[in-house]
Amino acid sequence: MATSSALTICSPVRRRLTGALLLATLAVLCAACTPSTSRLEQIRARGVLRVAMLNQPTVYYLGSHGAQGYEYRLASAFAERLNVQLVVAPVADVNALRQALASGAADIVAAQLTADDIWRSSALISNNYRRLPQLVIQRRGAKPVKSIEDLRGKRLVVSAGSPQLQLLAELRGHGAPYLSWTELRREQADPVEWVSSDDADCAIVDDSEFRFTQFTSPETVIAFQLPEKRAVQWMLPRSATELRDAVNVFLRDAEHSGLMERLETETRAEVQPFEYIEAQHFQADIASKLPALQAQFAEAAQKYGLDWRLVAAVGYQESKWEPAAHSVDGATGIMMLTRTTAETVGTTDREDATQSIQGGAAYLARVRDMIPERIHEPDRTWFALAAYNVGYGHLEDARILAQSQGRDADTWSDVRQVLPLLADERWYREAKRGYARGWEPVKFVDQVQGFLSVLQWQQPGKTADPTAAPVTAPRTQSPRPPG
Repeated sequence: MATSSALTICSPVRRRLTGALLLATLAVLCAACTPSTSRLEQIRARGVLRVAMLNQPTVYYLGSHGAQGYEYRLASAFAERLNVQLVVAPVADVNALRQALASGAADIVAAQLTADDIWRSSALISNNYRRLPQLVIQRRGAKPVKSIEDLRGKRLVVSAGSPQLQLLAELRGHGAPYLSWTELRREQADPVEWVSSDDADCAIVDDSEFRFTQFTSPETVIAFQLPEKRAVQWMLPRSATELRDAVNVFLRDAEHSGLMERLETETRAEVQPFEYIEAQHFQADIASKLPALQAQFAEAAQKYGLDWRLVAAVGYQESKWEPAAHSVDGATGIMMLTRTTAETVGTTDREDATQSIQGGAAYLARVRDMIPERIHEPDRTWFALAAYNVGYGHLEDARILAQSQGRDADTWSDVRQVLPLLADERWYREAKRGYARGWEPVKFVDQVQGFLSVLQWQQPGKTADPTAAPVTAPRTQSPRPPG
């Protein structure tokens, strides 16, 4: 997915460096290593694994709980396997990735890449670790495009430097010489946006990429899936054979241990889908309602140690950002506070937008602080959202029930499976707090996740910059490594 923003990381280092100085700074870390020492030994000696990535939602980005993304999670697990610290070097584009590897500034390039002739001549290639479906996207309501033949004469767009270019070249050389396309530069809009705005007829993107863009471009739909999936690999220095071998063993173990499947689940959880009409309304409300409320969300979030986009997403799910909203059970205002909750957090006028947002943020922070400290992000936030909706006591009942069924009571993906059982007499009669409409917090969290994802892409909150200093990943956010 083309991106116009680079990466901001939750790091105390805020200095801005030029791209060249960034690479030089990273290269200094390896200056003391002797030429005879293998790259894997160098990494272990310095205690740091340096990975170059792109700032993209399918790779690495700053979410409401810090660094997120599939490649970030996978690289974090590999760093833990080596018992070293992960340092992520965000760069602007594929050319910068090549430069980072060639200069010695990066030990690995991990960016959802498919090896082409240039990579194969300049780097060692890991084994495949994902195979991504390739989708042809078109505008909703247009005449259906059902096959490669139907792309004849269509205005087809792809991102410049993307793996889809290699795919198109192969298609044109094997039975589709009529294919033509336009390459979109980094500073231009994303290909899916071009289709959404009717500046192009079709685009080719990864399935994972489309999941992240469908919220911001709801006018687009999947036309068809290409026959071949795209294999992705990590790129390593030409001399790093031991490191390449260690990566391949890790990737094999990650597949067998279930880590890969877990990463897929976590990544999909970041982009919970919602309906077309709802996506349209949300886009309209971001433009018309959010500007007047954003400062209040930011102020409340800062006061209670939350991400403002998370508070805004909760507010949108509760009221669609309507200060006078009411529910049948007496909840009122943007954050839909009940009278009891409002009294608890000191809100006197629930229809006052500022008071409601402050009260909602205070209550969300309060239930988040009740979650056991051993539960890390993002599960901690998802549990807090569920408690915000259904109450902390019912959440605890669900966690106890999950544990009794052999599930992980500290993982949201497991607890969300049993929450609906609190509405079934066979289960709630054994629960300490009794009956609960357990399906509601599941839907609530799913919806907030979807709204939050959109706000993260469209409202970065913190400036992401590919020339910023490298990021040291907190070990507490790393997935459990296999083996």
